Amino acid sequence: MSRPLRFEFPGALYHVTARGDRQQAIYRDDTDRLFWIEVLKKTCERFNFSVHGFCQMTNHYHLLVETGDANLSRGMRQLNGIYSQYFNRRHRVVGHLFQGRYKAILVQKEAHLREAARYVVLNPVRAGMVRLPDDWHWSSYHLVTSLDASPPWMQINLILAPFGATRLEAIQAYRSFIVAGIGGSNPFNNVRHQLFLGDEAFIAGHRCTEFDTTLNEVTRVHRRALALSLDEYQAKFQDRDTAIVQAYRSTAYTMAQIAAHFHISYATVSRIIHRAE
Repeated sequence: MSRPLRFEFPGALYHVTARGDRQQAIYRDDTDRLFWIEVLKKTCERFNFSVHGFCQMTNHYHLLVETGDANLSRGMRQLNGIYSQYFNRRHRVVGHLFQGRYKAILVQKEAHLREAARYVVLNPVRAGMVRLPDDWHWSSYHLVTSLDASPPWMQINLILAPFGATRLEAIQAYRSFIVAGIGGSNPFNNVRHQLFLGDEAFIAGHRCTEFDTTLNEVTRVHRRALALSLDEYQAKFQDRDTAIVQAYRSTAYTMAQIAAHFHISYATVSRIIHRAE
């Protein structure tokens, strides 16, 4: 059975997870965690993302992200790609850092934003790593509960707004809300069709019912069936760099696949694509 359709549209809210290949750690120390946050910041700036919650575990991460544009896949490609390159270079390892493609669930913002955010920051508690979310430094919990200004890429207003008229009042009520969720049910047990966390109207509004779905709404396997082959891109565009850029923009091929086809390095493909953007 093929993986479910992934929808990308302005204002979409996703719960994204990415796990280490063979359950390996994707963060070995605080330096790794800080670098990942820096890459996340730059990804948000470049792709117009807003983060509503995140949690860095040991062998995976959780990200609750809203896309200002229809570009989740492009932003995630940058986040995971740049971090993977850094990790392999710093730790002198080779191979895939992440276990395949990230997983994204489309979340109905009005109904499930706050419970999804609570689920994200309670991950270390559920895993038995800490007793309370206050004890885990590497999540958005501390950004939301701080009286200091949050970074521009971190959106806390929608999280706190229902909890109180003043910032302090809202933070106190938010803390109680989070703690009340310890030992509670997992909202993502209610995911429908492997893709949606929302009610029937929300699902009906975003399910694909026509064959002429945009390329952003289908899996890479389906995209590849609609795109040219790499040989065809090479034949159609005499300039190699143009062929590479067009193949990548089809979203049917990864940089690694393009590099292998054109017999060049991953870094060369990356430079060609970034110059064209």
